[in-house]
Amino acid sequence: MVRKGKSRMILLDHIARTAAEDGCRTAAVSGSESITYSELWERSGRIASWLESMLGDDKRPLVVYGHKDPDMLVYFLACVRSGRAYCPVDVSVPVKRVSDIIEKSECPIIFSADGSGIIGELHDRAVVGKTEAEAICRDMETCIPADRAVSGDDTFYIIFTSGSTGLPKGVKISADNLENFLAWSSCLGDSEEEKEGGVFLNQAPFSFDLSVMDLYTSLYCGGTLFMTDKKTQQDMAALMEALQDSGLKYWVSTPSFAALCCSEPDFSIEKMPDIKMFFFCGETLTNSVAGRLRDRFPETKIINAYGPTETTVAVTAVEITDWMIKSKNALPVGTPGKNTRIEIRDGDGVSLPDDRHGEITILGGNVSTGYFRDKHQSQKVFFGDGVRGYRTGDEGFIKNGQLNFCGRMDLQIKYHGYRIELGDIENNLIQIPGIKAAAVLPKLRNGSIKNLVGFVTGMGCPDDSFAEGSRIRAGLREKLPDYMVPRKIIFLEDMPITDNGKIDRKALGRMIG
Repeated sequence: MVRKGKSRMILLDHIARTAAEDGCRTAAVSGSESITYSELWERSGRIASWLESMLGDDKRPLVVYGHKDPDMLVYFLACVRSGRAYCPVDVSVPVKRVSDIIEKSECPIIFSADGSGIIGELHDRAVVGKTEAEAICRDMETCIPADRAVSGDDTFYIIFTSGSTGLPKGVKISADNLENFLAWSSCLGDSEEEKEGGVFLNQAPFSFDLSVMDLYTSLYCGGTLFMTDKKTQQDMAALMEALQDSGLKYWVSTPSFAALCCSEPDFSIEKMPDIKMFFFCGETLTNSVAGRLRDRFPETKIINAYGPTETTVAVTAVEITDWMIKSKNALPVGTPGKNTRIEIRDGDGVSLPDDRHGEITILGGNVSTGYFRDKHQSQKVFFGDGVRGYRTGDEGFIKNGQLNFCGRMDLQIKYHGYRIELGDIENNLIQIPGIKAAAVLPKLRNGSIKNLVGFVTGMGCPDDSFAEGSRIRAGLREKLPDYMVPRKIIFLEDMPITDNGKIDRKALGRMIG
């Protein structure tokens, strides 16, 4: 049934307008595959019409499976234009996790942009692959009313993250959440008009919420999404060549991915002169990485941002200045975006004054409507009736109006009676000359912390690793108390990285047992 008076999403209007006014403009490109705005709008409309004819009032979310394929954008829009949320699932997600997501979502139809057939093998559900989608687009006319599309508090997408129970936890992001985010992100660093037609980097897979920043900001501004697939990202020579040929203007990635690129001499303004802005979120941007970027791209804006999946990608941002990079303090993560408020609260939920450490609490238009079919977990961290709030579990403080992120409260450790934030040690490690990336993990024995182990890259495998490790530990003792200095330093050629572009701490943990 069509709901009368239902508002339209500005995002969908923007895409429709670009398709009408400049339909031949490229909306997305991945390797040799690309799609124009006209094709994106027309094909998504035909599939949305097919969904409506097939499912009627069944508004259960639909799974979209694949990796960096322009067809995935068609399926995303087809879902929301037909009034249904979508759940993006990357091919890198383990089979068991894929199965859990399909079961929990109870999706009646799965769209697959991957030809492996794994989805069909997992579940007895209707699977729409490339061949079936082409047939639908060929045979179906677009007859989906505009007011069928999701809007307001309707769920736009569901991203499944790790849950404490071992089962995936679905974060619901509404149309209003996304619209509020885009009204801010489209003007971040540059105005919406300046971003029009620009090329945006898509580094993160669509199952990682950082991808929302590049995907929908690009479509909102009439830009081109430049997707780098996993194979290309693992071949630095191929990646550098692809980036140089892309005309890339807006870089969106994790800091770890940028740090890897900094190991390549060709990663510079001379080879990539069009890059205007770096946008980082998803993990801590260190002074070291920001400094290397400033050396390679002297005039390019560097934006540091913060936000959990539960609050639509990012809620704060700041342009990193030279004095911030040179400071001994960790880089701030900025001030709140549109219709968003940040509070630092103590364990009783009482707001703390500036400079006091506590839990980062986010309130406002970006806050999710809750976890998918998980009222119990939702009630633990979401609150508020008029203005929604979210307790992040992250520690931080506000100084000079800027939010400072101090790491996960649940990843803090107690060692020799002291509370230690591992990120503090890592940030000091990276400031030691020669170290490009660092991670610190506790070594456990019988459930207790035996000592701390540091992992570093940038120095190769020194001839005398013991002596070099002693030098690094001595450097740390100049800044940190002895109990925070790792007992052992392990030298790596490269830091293991997850498919989401973050440091793979599980892989590091396996190295120390």
